[in-house]
Order: sequence, then C-alpha cells, then structure tokens
Amino acid sequence: MNPRKLIVSALAFFSITLAASAALERQPSPEGAEVYIISPADGEVVGKTFTVQFGLIGMGVAPAGIDMPNTGHHHLLIDAEGSPDMSTPMPMSDNLKHFGGGQTQVELTLAPGEHRLQLVLGDYLHIPHQPAVISEEITITVK
Repeated sequence: MNPRKLIVSALAFFSITLAASAALERQPSPEGAEVYIISPADGEVVGKTFTVQFGLIGMGVAPAGIDMPNTGHHHLLIDAEGSPDMSTPMPMSDNLKHFGGGQTQVELTLAPGEHRLQLVLGDYLHIPHQPAVISEEITITVK
C-alpha cells in the first residue's frame, strides 16, 4: 500500500476510535441478522493464497464512518483467542482484519497448517452491534 494512503487510513481509524471512546453506545442489529463465510467452507483445504468471501443477511454493508441504521462492515478474526471486546471499537491486529471500505471479500495468504476464521460485523465506529452479529467459526487447512 502507498505509504501516504497507509498514514491517512491509520489517522482515519484512530480519529474514529477516539470519537467512539467518548460514546460507546452499541448500535442495534435487527432480529435475524446474520454474517457468515461463503467460502472457503468449513474443513476445506486451500492453497497458501486464497479468497475469503463474506456473506450478510438482514443488514447492509456500509463503510466505516458512515452512520446508517442496520448497516456495518466486516472484521475477520484469524486464529483469534476468544471474541473481541463487544463494548469497544475492535482493534486492528494480525489476528483481526478490518474491512472498513465495505469490502465483501479478501485474498489472504497464510502459512501452511490449520487456521480458524470468523467474521464479526462492526458499526460505523468498529463496535460490534447489539446483539453482536458474529459468524460461526470455521477451520481450514492451508497446504
């Protein structure tokens, strides 16, 4: 990524995070809302680089920073130990990828071995909805 774009993205994330810290009210999710991993399938064997497709039912996708009812954006947990704190903005890390641009898929490259993937929908401030919209965890094997 272009260094300038990286700095702008980081500043936008931190300003949104600071704003969220002042008011940590969780946005409601509609009854029946569901996020899921379309592919790969649970138990699938994939190559070192593969595509993860995100699915969403009962809500819409909107980029981070856009406050619209019944929308959010995807966050992908990779080999995470437990769920993120549901009351604060989810932090970016190697194990928690943000898709604040409204992306609905990602090309990942992971080391060979077994990996766990799970999606969490976050609101415009990266805070999980109430109730949380979180997928089933899947396990894949990278060959």
